[in-house]
Amino acid sequence: MKKFVLLVVVALSSHLVFAQDDEEQGEQNKIFAGGNFGLAFGGYTLINIAPQVGYRFNRFLSAGLGLNLVYTSLKEQDYYGNDYSKTTQWVTGLSVFTRFYPTPKFLIQLQPEANYMFGNIRYYQPTETEYKLDAEIVPSLLACGGLVVPSERGAFITTVMYDLLQRRNSPYGNRPIVNFGYNINF
Repeated sequence: MKKFVLLVVVALSSHLVFAQDDEEQGEQNKIFAGGNFGLAFGGYTLINIAPQVGYRFNRFLSAGLGLNLVYTSLKEQDYYGNDYSKTTQWVTGLSVFTRFYPTPKFLIQLQPEANYMFGNIRYYQPTETEYKLDAEIVPSLLACGGLVVPSERGAFITTVMYDLLQRRNSPYGNRPIVNFGYNINF
């Protein structure tokens, strides 16, 4: 019985400490904006812009909305180094996310998305021919964990994401994706 009472006292006192932090924070820093930006060039080109806006409910929980804008281009060559094909793809999508912060420097995130994908393939050999790719909406469910490095006005965030749904034509494929971003507090 003494252990139970001690456990309740510790739990209540930790709740009071977190509540005091929330009161000191007040209404400041509840809204944040940020996102990700990515670039890759060469035989494979990628340009990714993914802005997000969110609301911090308390020290442990935040949620928000995001937008995905991705352009990819892949050039392939034949055995002799001649251009064989070029695949161009666009992805636009919407996402919602929920973040849980077990500690101030670690987060767990779940992010359902709906991405509209379209593009074309151009073959250069034997004659130049272009085909449109079927446009489709591809759902994704990203689960991720990551590190948070707080700063005075926000936080630098690094996450490793994985698409749990693994739908055909998912823009994330079947591999983990390392992501870097920054949030600015308002």
